[in-house]
Amino acid sequence: MVGTFNANGSGGITGGVLDLNDAAFPASSISPVANSPVSGGSYILGVDGRGQIKLNTSTPFQSPIILDFVLQDSGHGLVSEFDGNASGSGSLDLQSSSATPTGSYAFIFSGAYSSAGAANGVSFVTVGNFTLNAAAMIGLEDFNSSGIPLAAESLSGTFALGPSSTPATQISATGSSNYAITYDVIAVDATHLKFIEMDANGTLSGDAFAQTSTTLPTGTLAFTLIGGTSQAVTAAGGFMVTDGNGNITSASTEDINGTGGLVSTSPITFSGVYTAAGISGGSGRYTLGPLTGFQGASEFAAYPSSGGVLLLELDNAGIMAGAAYPQTSTAAPDPSQGYGLNLSGTNLGASTGQSAEVDDITEFATAASGLTLTGITDENFAPGGSPNYALALSGSYTAPDSNGRGQLGANAGNSNNSTLNGGFSVYFYTVDGTTFPFIENDSGQISAGVFMKQSSTASSSAATRSHLLVLPPVVHPRMARKQN
Repeated sequence: MVGTFNANGSGGITGGVLDLNDAAFPASSISPVANSPVSGGSYILGVDGRGQIKLNTSTPFQSPIILDFVLQDSGHGLVSEFDGNASGSGSLDLQSSSATPTGSYAFIFSGAYSSAGAANGVSFVTVGNFTLNAAAMIGLEDFNSSGIPLAAESLSGTFALGPSSTPATQISATGSSNYAITYDVIAVDATHLKFIEMDANGTLSGDAFAQTSTTLPTGTLAFTLIGGTSQAVTAAGGFMVTDGNGNITSASTEDINGTGGLVSTSPITFSGVYTAAGISGGSGRYTLGPLTGFQGASEFAAYPSSGGVLLLELDNAGIMAGAAYPQTSTAAPDPSQGYGLNLSGTNLGASTGQSAEVDDITEFATAASGLTLTGITDENFAPGGSPNYALALSGSYTAPDSNGRGQLGANAGNSNNSTLNGGFSVYFYTVDGTTFPFIENDSGQISAGVFMKQSSTASSSAATRSHLLVLPPVVHPRMARKQN
């Protein structure tokens, strides 16, 4: 799902549009929904930056579509779908009043793909880059379909901003893949674009970020990855250290959480090489690997961008994908400060007997006198009944070590739904003292996410202008959604 809406500053939604595509749509009767008008709705926003949005729109799903969010500041927030239709996570961004995309971009899209348009399909992730020349685009692309990679395909296409009832952006890959996908594209601003597939063959969605440099950053990069296959969900996170000379040094470390209770208890050391690997005159693409000691994968495609180094597994072992961020600080979370958190992943079903997607939106405050926290969390868990709103949260965290790695754990009240995981426990990685990507480190749930320090502007004034929202799929087969 991707779209825009207008908030009037007093709790009302006055309009907007949504694009929606789902693997559960039967291709014979329901096509992707393009440019569906938002006829109205409402929102609430608390003093802690948490809130909900209700969007009235006509789609095959139950209306209204409900979004749960927490703001970082007046221009950015984290969001989860919070209705009975499905569970999904993404971002909420203030949209520039005018944006003219130009130059080069790197992208990462994920979802499900089926050449026959059948329900669910197979997990599919693609990363790449393109350069815009008016309405034309050319670049490179890598794919991974449920652990079967295709590397360094040539890319070409046509580009036009949407949303539109007749999406015009088309990306074609040439080589062994030889396919074309049609997208709608919405610009947050000139450096950040949102894509959603709008044909009946799949449900890819994701982001493209300006690729202002084609050089892989030198130094320490904090990373998180999530994916696996339909049989083995996996998350990994840590620090990758590059030396500027093609080496990933042995100062690099990894944490891993995999299906079957495989959770590392201490950082795992790894090393390897990286190589500039553009083709046909293209640049801005690297391969990482072979990696020695890295658990879960041995090779990745990597595309530097303003949104981080975008990563996709290229071996035959799985389908992990994510991003790495140049580290500028190893500082701990500040005391007496509010943080917004979002996680997305898979609950392994210890209490239900069935694994399912789980998405959390959380706001917590750190204590002034110690490494403790209190807050509120909202969780959507499908299947498992209605979403659970405003569960009390309490926990503690450790100060990061010299590399910037720390741990955070919190318990959530769950007396009203025994299927809930009851909170979360994570390894987190300091990027800049404000942004902390993490992976979950308990054996009952595998997720990745981020928590971010809130600014004083994460208040009601933050919802008085147009925003852009997107709910990208998690990298594993989705549960079927309810339809009217």
